Amino acid sequence: MPDTALLPVTADHHAKDRPWWKGATIYQIYPRSFADSNDDGIGDLPGITRHLDYVASLGVDAVWLSPFFTSPMKDFGYDVANYRDVDPIFGTLADFDALIARAHALGLKIIIDQVYSHTSDEHPWFVESRSSRTNPKANWYVWADAKPDGSPPSNWQSVFGGPAWTWDARRRQYYLHNFLKEQPQLHVHDADVQDEIVDTAKFWLDRGVDGFRLDAINFTMHDPALTDNPPASDNSLKTRPFDYQAHVHNQSHPDIPLFLERLRRLIDGYGDRFTVAEVGGADSDREMKLFTRGNTRLNSAYGFDFLYASALDPKTVADAILLWPADADLGWPSWAFENHDAPRAVSRWVDIGNRDAFARMKMLLLVCLRGNIFLYYGEELGLTQVEVPFDLLQDPEAIANWPLTLSRDGARTPMPWIADARNAGFSNATPWLPVGGDHAALAVDRQEGDPDSLLHFTRRLLALRKASPALAIGDLTLVEVSSCVLAFERHADGETMLCVFNMAADPTEWRPAQPDGWRVRDTVNTVEGWTLGSYAALVAERIARS
Repeated sequence: MPDTALLPVTADHHAKDRPWWKGATIYQIYPRSFADSNDDGIGDLPGITRHLDYVASLGVDAVWLSPFFTSPMKDFGYDVANYRDVDPIFGTLADFDALIARAHALGLKIIIDQVYSHTSDEHPWFVESRSSRTNPKANWYVWADAKPDGSPPSNWQSVFGGPAWTWDARRRQYYLHNFLKEQPQLHVHDADVQDEIVDTAKFWLDRGVDGFRLDAINFTMHDPALTDNPPASDNSLKTRPFDYQAHVHNQSHPDIPLFLERLRRLIDGYGDRFTVAEVGGADSDREMKLFTRGNTRLNSAYGFDFLYASALDPKTVADAILLWPADADLGWPSWAFENHDAPRAVSRWVDIGNRDAFARMKMLLLVCLRGNIFLYYGEELGLTQVEVPFDLLQDPEAIANWPLTLSRDGARTPMPWIADARNAGFSNATPWLPVGGDHAALAVDRQEGDPDSLLHFTRRLLALRKASPALAIGDLTLVEVSSCVLAFERHADGETMLCVFNMAADPTEWRPAQPDGWRVRDTVNTVEGWTLGSYAALVAERIARS
């Protein structure tokens, strides 16, 4: 990497004045898989509430709950049939209120998913919309006439495979769906639809939620002219028709930021709330910055820099860091190594023999990044990706594109609580997905009893981040980006922290310009002086000169 890339990434230093979410650690819970309180094999809200003490003990600031709303579960909650109620498999609104109350009593914030680009085809809005071309909700979804030859209105393709248009005989029109055909696209250009979305956000804010994670927000608006997408220009492996197009017309309309500004005006009326967008795709960097620019849109955004990366190496990390340079008008970044849409990192990035060492190095790296950080449930245990056989698959994308699309189910398996209990303590019933074969050995009770476990190590690192203004909200300056070593400094409130990572299996030596000017605060794996063993890392604090 050229020297010109070794630039500072400047942050707002004033720790005492910053909002709670700036530099926060957010723990993602996938409700179906966290804890089952009623032994039906599916996790639920009361199960989450019972384990919030554990979550709080990690030292995280907030919990992000994946969808728990009323849904036929064709895409496991991301096909919403009622935005303002809890699906019975997860509990009731009273259960949600109890979860909020317990979380707040423990000092935890609660962030919930909001899915504004599409609903379920079983949502009453869509049932009404498809009934005729003249009903009050006729324009609430994206409908279009067929071409003269009867073919779909445009060449747009669905993420999950096949055309993004499905014919509906009742209206004698096609409706748009960027994902499953059971997920019709909301017409968010329509003022009445926007009103309903804003009212939905208000409903949950009034119930006490502390923020929203906005799912697939760049799909919220399309080109009303229904212009064909051009072919993709890259030479990447293409496993779906969706991959053959540049997605410039079916998503990412320039009016999306105006909608976000309207949403932000509502949210600002509730005080210290937090908004973060999920933005994927080839244009995600531009869109993340557009959606977070200034103080009138979203607080933060995250993409798939790491979630879909084939390797975790110094260049990959440095390239991601440099996407968020010093700019007072730029939003605050968020980072995740794992989530419900990506394979578990320790299975994706390292061989079996080095998993434990790599998991510790990876955790320290995440803790040291500038921005908010997301921990996916079980990441603190080092959970591996589970190979779910085809006959047990639940993921509609994996089923539709078998075997070329890696199943998301392997990262959504049950949380192991008790090693020797049935289904590792998740449920007494057969779980909706199988427990990983090696997950019982990684269970919470086993790691609680081992002071050297990844679980205890994670707690220690999160405490270090929380106690250090430099790590939480400081500037970041890249110092070294080589084939195996990544080094950067963090600076805030008179504190400077040096973070050095050997991201390879072979030991290496690296020294700062003034090796005697640092006091080591924590290490990962084998560190002797400035010699770093396999996947070893350290954090050191600059010694103040008298």
